Amino acid sequence: MDEYMKKKNDRSIFMKILFLNYEYPPLGGGAGNATAYLLKEYAHIPDLEVHLVTSSVDEAIHHTTVDERIFVHTIPIGKNGKNIHHQSEKDLLTYAWKGYSFANDLLKKEMFDVIHAFFTVPCGFMAMRLSKKYHIPYIVSLRGADVPGYSERFTLLYNFLRPLTRKIWRESRNVVSNSSGLRTLALETNKAQVISIIQNGINIDEFKPNPAREVDEYVRILCVSRLTPRKGINYLVEAMEILLEKNAERKIELWIVGEGDATVSLKQLAIDLGIEKQVKFFGLVKHSDLARYYEMADIFCLPSLNEGMSNTMLEALASGMPIVATVTGGTEELVGDGENGFYVKQKSPEDLAEKLEKLIEDADMRKRFGEASRARAEKMSWGNVAKAYFDLYQNTKEK
Repeated sequence: MDEYMKKKNDRSIFMKILFLNYEYPPLGGGAGNATAYLLKEYAHIPDLEVHLVTSSVDEAIHHTTVDERIFVHTIPIGKNGKNIHHQSEKDLLTYAWKGYSFANDLLKKEMFDVIHAFFTVPCGFMAMRLSKKYHIPYIVSLRGADVPGYSERFTLLYNFLRPLTRKIWRESRNVVSNSSGLRTLALETNKAQVISIIQNGINIDEFKPNPAREVDEYVRILCVSRLTPRKGINYLVEAMEILLEKNAERKIELWIVGEGDATVSLKQLAIDLGIEKQVKFFGLVKHSDLARYYEMADIFCLPSLNEGMSNTMLEALASGMPIVATVTGGTEELVGDGENGFYVKQKSPEDLAEKLEKLIEDADMRKRFGEASRARAEKMSWGNVAKAYFDLYQNTKEK
């Protein structure tokens, strides 16, 4: 690690950040991708140095750089290249233990101004401990599953962690949500907590409409997501059965991109409903290859039971797609009902089918909604998000 310590105590760097997130590509999902985009934008801020401590996809420690001032340290947590989009409780505990140890060694050798934790647990807990030991302020970015009430899967765990969550938030210098919906949910845990909002951004150059796309007779509905029960994709598959039954003459396909615990059950559901030929599973797709799936599809649908600020919805927005989604997390900040998409009821295949059918039957509406989506996306950028966090770092340091 000595090669990363050449700038020891070099205060010619205006701001030095220790960044903690157990997710970083190829591990994880939206939070990992958000971190990667932020680090790329941080490289354009001349007075900023960042060290990310994250998880390794294999059994080795790796030290890489995004830029000469942006360092990524990956710590082995027992991964072997499989199930990289889901982290178990054991994975999180291993990261907390090994990540804390690595960060502790880093802080012994380097002077940092702020610790930035993505997720309350485990990263916020690690930041709180390190903050007390080294008297460095920390901030916490809420990402979704770290907020009590977000996921039914963690109901019992939330009851156990709620007092610790309040403590982590209370002792932080700043708590940041990525959407107003997630902020509202977080306030149910502590109504007195001050929580600001910095939304996710989108790369509008990477994700954009393809005017040269060849239009055929198919209408393709796209869902890009982790395949977990929380995403509600089973209701979308059931909606497809309704659509196909009512529109037997139309050529409609559902494209599902992603993998997760629900993959097998979703495939079996399509078989049981007799629509396996019209529901196509593409599995895990490299993030660098995702844009072409958006370009080839006509409608984006995300029927989640809970979200923070969906990165895939942002990608669909930038790709100029009409969006059908449940009202959760940041949906209302990205989609205007009847403007660039439709809101649907949670757990309702019937409502999904009704709203999707409107878009399937009206190509002009799809075009109009798609243009409105792109216009919204062009007002958002990861550069703006990085600037907002840099300003927050400065304010945190000066308090």
